[in-house]
Amino acid sequence: MQRMKPFIYQKEDWPEFRWEDNQLIKSLGKVRNLQGLLIGKMEALGFELRSEATLKTLTLDVLKTSEIEDEILNPEEVRSSLARRLGMDIEGLLPSDRHVDGIVDMMLDAAQKSKEPLTKDRLFGWHAAMFPGGRSGMYKIIVGDWRDDSTGPMQVVSGAMGKERVHFQAPPSEDVAGEMKRFLDWVNDNQKLDPVIKAGIAHLWFLTIHPFEDGNGRIGRTIADMLLTRGDDLAQRFYSMSAQIKIERKQYYATIEKSQQGTLNITSWLEWFLDCLKNALEAAEVVLSKVLIKHKFWNHNATTVLNARQVLMINKLLDGFDGKLNSSKWAKIGKCSSDTALRDIQDLMAKKILKKEEGGGRNTSYILEEV
Repeated sequence: MQRMKPFIYQKEDWPEFRWEDNQLIKSLGKVRNLQGLLIGKMEALGFELRSEATLKTLTLDVLKTSEIEDEILNPEEVRSSLARRLGMDIEGLLPSDRHVDGIVDMMLDAAQKSKEPLTKDRLFGWHAAMFPGGRSGMYKIIVGDWRDDSTGPMQVVSGAMGKERVHFQAPPSEDVAGEMKRFLDWVNDNQKLDPVIKAGIAHLWFLTIHPFEDGNGRIGRTIADMLLTRGDDLAQRFYSMSAQIKIERKQYYATIEKSQQGTLNITSWLEWFLDCLKNALEAAEVVLSKVLIKHKFWNHNATTVLNARQVLMINKLLDGFDGKLNSSKWAKIGKCSSDTALRDIQDLMAKKILKKEEGGGRNTSYILEEV
């Protein structure tokens, strides 16, 4: 088995991270500017629209941080779980299972209590919430405590049996408690370190310790989000780092691996982190745009008489319907007959809310009229 060594935690100067400020200052300036512009726009929206933007952002965050680990969650369950916990009165909320609720609870705790100390017990609570049944898939794991390496060292491995490649081997379990105490002391220290840089360092540092048997990636990204939220001085999230990491997943893993096998000079990692964050902030403009379009639509149609099914389906279209909307999908989602679905659609077309999508062919699909 091929092993890449030494890892950065085996260096004599661990964890004295270093970076070149002159190589980061331009990217950091861009990120700071985009953060300021986005927060300014969101604060000008008012409470209701900020809440809608937060719901969209957190839904994306929960979905994508899980997809990075190849776990696919139900978007409607995630949105429903978040909406209930945010106290939002939304039609058509679905029941959500306790695994989804657990991840949502972790993300909200990080966002809404970002200024509270990050402690061992808080991390254990996050971990237990993520694995409410004490299992990761079919396998029983240690939940709400540090790993014990009873089945061997914690490794990130790829390749066929007998030809495995060790991408990373974490510190031995007997060192984890001490390593995490040092990490948590640093996180909670009110040092004069830029919060964006601190978030980038914390993410790499936590992943290098790899303190849990499973869930390290999701908790590591949550810690970074918490520190970014703390730096924004807000209790709401308006951009999703995890959604952008999902897009750049291959480079994300490659950069982490290279950094863990390099030196304590982590300039390259921080350059990647800042670039990814910049892209996440720019992508947040799309979320903001959807929120504003939705707000404009309902203001325009404030006096239009609609039934509950029509409101539900219009909101799904405004939120970004997956695929093409036809009468059969309407009937299935609206839990009604095909005839009722067609009457709903025809009524909305008469009210200039829906129109037929061009080039629909035999299977007619429908889209919203522009306001």
